[in-house]
Amino acid sequence: MKAKLLNLVLILTSLIGYLEWGGGNSTFLVQGEWDVLAKLFINPTSAAHPFTLLPLVGQLLLVITLFQKKPSAWLTYLGMGGIGLLLLLMFVIGLMGLNFKILLSTVPFLMVCVGVVVNRRYEDN
Repeated sequence: MKAKLLNLVLILTSLIGYLEWGGGNSTFLVQGEWDVLAKLFINPTSAAHPFTLLPLVGQLLLVITLFQKKPSAWLTYLGMGGIGLLLLLMFVIGLMGLNFKILLSTVPFLMVCVGVVVNRRYEDN
């Protein structure tokens, strides 16, 4: 049960990531994902990019683990990795640009990732 709860929290914390770019544009990942999903069905080539598809696949894998009796460690780690690529990049961008909105929006996901790894190691022993 704890593993499922952690996987759900991973999904939720991945959605609060915050992005800013030139021209005063900004969005949360949940809004960006909604736009990507809408474009994916209308014009798949415009949405086909590794930094959009990998996090979506990662979230899909984590959603699958929510329906498993005992969540698969492999699916959990693959899901974390898919989402983590984008959020780690955002973390680095936040550090480099000293953008605390971006930086702080990624910290909850990264902290939960550490919690998942610790929990998995504790369960295995």
